[in-house]
Amino acid sequence: MNKKPYTFRTLLKLVSLLSFVFIFSIQAQTQPNIILVIADDLSWDDLGAYGHETVKTPNLDKMAEKGMKFDNAYLTASSCSPSRSSIITGRYPHNTDAEQLHWALPAAQITFSEKLQEVGYWTAAAGKWHLGDEVVDRFDVVHESRFGKDEPSGTDKWLGLLDERPKDKPFFLWLASWDAHRPFFEGEHPVKYAQEDVRMPPYYPATELYLNDFAAYYNEVSRLDYVVGQIVKKLESQGIADNTLIVFIADNGRPYARDKATLYDSGVKTPFIAYWPDGISAGIVSKSIISSIDIAPTFLTLANAELPSTLEGKTLTPLFKAPNTPFRKYAFSERNWHDFEDHGRSVRSEKYRYIRNNYNDLPATPSADTVYHKTWAELVRLNKQGALTNAQSRPFLAPRPKEELYDLTSDPYELNNLASNKEYSNILMEHSEALEQWIKQTNDFIPSFRTHDDFDRETGAITKYRKRNPRPSKMEMYNASGKY
Repeated sequence: MNKKPYTFRTLLKLVSLLSFVFIFSIQAQTQPNIILVIADDLSWDDLGAYGHETVKTPNLDKMAEKGMKFDNAYLTASSCSPSRSSIITGRYPHNTDAEQLHWALPAAQITFSEKLQEVGYWTAAAGKWHLGDEVVDRFDVVHESRFGKDEPSGTDKWLGLLDERPKDKPFFLWLASWDAHRPFFEGEHPVKYAQEDVRMPPYYPATELYLNDFAAYYNEVSRLDYVVGQIVKKLESQGIADNTLIVFIADNGRPYARDKATLYDSGVKTPFIAYWPDGISAGIVSKSIISSIDIAPTFLTLANAELPSTLEGKTLTPLFKAPNTPFRKYAFSERNWHDFEDHGRSVRSEKYRYIRNNYNDLPATPSADTVYHKTWAELVRLNKQGALTNAQSRPFLAPRPKEELYDLTSDPYELNNLASNKEYSNILMEHSEALEQWIKQTNDFIPSFRTHDDFDRETGAITKYRKRNPRPSKMEMYNASGKY
């Protein structure tokens, strides 16, 4: 039988196919594996790598020593689910339609995990989820850990993903712990802490109860560090550690009254460690201001994936080579409903933090997991007795100042509000104007009416308005009024 000669069109198709296969093969070899580790309720300075004198975090410290540490990384919210929704979309919380605690991320939102899937990544999540049901399909595998019902750390399924992954694809892992969320469940802890190990900020009373509770918090931090170390060992044993980028962050600050759910550094400043032997030189420290919305474009850039137009962050990859390149002049964070109603916005520059309290008639009540804990009851009792300092009684202050301004160089705990100090009027105006510009650029807004509290602000008792599973969506809550 005579064979027909190849036509020019057939040859062109063959060459195109071979080119595609070649390019895809090269891309698969150069695309790094990516792991994002998210701590739950961990303040940035509670790691050895960030200067804590007594908390033992040898594995994270080693990653920072052999990789890169960002000293000025900020979250867009100090609230669990809004912070996570912001990270995975690369958008500010008020633009995710999931800015209130427990609101599910809508299916219409574009996530970086789905964009990684489009360029060949196997994507998986394990541990705490807290993103809702509508974006589960953005991962090939999700192993959710239920708080208080499964293993207390929420990390028991992490290592298994490295065995479960396809060996012929790059992978992305979203590893989210429950450590160090309240309540502090007893379990295996690599280090046990005592009262003498505690280094407590001055805005808490150094009572027996607080000292013991901080020691229990440290236990959870060290337990998380141990599991992160096991991940690195597993990567090394599989021979893939060098081309795997691990980024370690927290979703918000430690679970205490002046930290979590606040707009202070202790609430929205995050540890940010990037470890990648093939891509980042050892011992790099960056002082550049970065935001958690920069994580999504960074991962997509490294994966040679499409950058969706919805992204509000920008890639950090230039900083991997030039760590102190000016990157952001300001980092912006927001406070929305989190168990209790509140609405605030914040601007962080290199030296200053500016906060605007839009609902300043309300006290800065912390999250419910803090309010129903005995440390809050002790704070309430001491406040009624007049035994607290002004800094320690701040969560009870109502009305609060409409504006707050702090010099973080001389006042790292943000105790001295300079907003009414005439010597700082130009600084106040600069940051206020920066916030106004951001509000316009990002279409930010104040809701047309307030959301009810889920709990009593003093006792923690559940109110009649409490509805968590599921909480009403933005559409259900606000469309009846015709505006948000």
